[in-house]
Amino acid sequence: MSSAVQVVEKSRPVVVRRRAEVAPTRKVDVSRVLRAVALLAWRIFKPTFAIGLLVAIWEAAPRFGLVDEVFLPPFSTVAQAFVDLVETGQMWEHVSTSLTRSATGFSLALAVAIPVGVAIAWYRPVADFLNPILELFRNTAALALLPVFILILGIGETSKIALVVYASFFPILLNTITGVRTVDPLLIKSAVSLGFSPIRLFQKVILPAAVPSIFTGVRMAAASSILVLIAAEMVGARAGLGYLITAAQQNFQIPNMYAGIIAISLLGLSFNGLLVALERRLSRWRAEPSR
Repeated sequence: MSSAVQVVEKSRPVVVRRRAEVAPTRKVDVSRVLRAVALLAWRIFKPTFAIGLLVAIWEAAPRFGLVDEVFLPPFSTVAQAFVDLVETGQMWEHVSTSLTRSATGFSLALAVAIPVGVAIAWYRPVADFLNPILELFRNTAALALLPVFILILGIGETSKIALVVYASFFPILLNTITGVRTVDPLLIKSAVSLGFSPIRLFQKVILPAAVPSIFTGVRMAAASSILVLIAAEMVGARAGLGYLITAAQQNFQIPNMYAGIIAISLLGLSFNGLLVALERRLSRWRAEPSR
């Protein structure tokens, strides 16, 4: 009986020691969680504070007479005009029209520019043949060709979509060429030595490695597609955000004009956020080795 008691007494310090060893680990985990929460809160607070400051200045400047209230209404007036346009359905009509045109042209440019960029970067004869033509057109501004598109394709939807395709094509193309040409040669040699076919080589090595550069071009093209389309809608259209802004300015509905500008900003932010999320998903493999 006494021997059993001695065994129990000897084992007690071990339990205490193990608990003492576990306790600091739990504290470290809690501190990490707190730091992560604080970092997340700071990341959310910074842009919120900047936007809030801009809105406050916008609201105060006309009311204190720093700018003419007729030409720059307070933010609350513009916000009310935005809400009124949403409630009447006009905002959705213009946003959906612009979004359809922009998405159609952007998708066509994406479908053409990436294969052409890969072909130019990978095959020297294709690059030698197409480079002179591409150099000629990529230095010509899209809006400079707007009258040409209207003359050839008419003032309807086709000319606007074609203009978006033209504006979106070159950022995607050039960044695809850069991304494919800067792939680590060691990765390519390793894949070839493992017996990868050309198709599998593109699928498993070249395209994944070129994704960051390609998405840089895609995000630039997304911004260009919206901006160029808005300018085209200001010239000849009966619907769209560009038409909304021009019509409001001509009819001296200044709050509606600023509401259209805010809608363009929100549309651009949404488009960019979607592309950033997609890029992170496709580039997730880059973070795996560091885990």
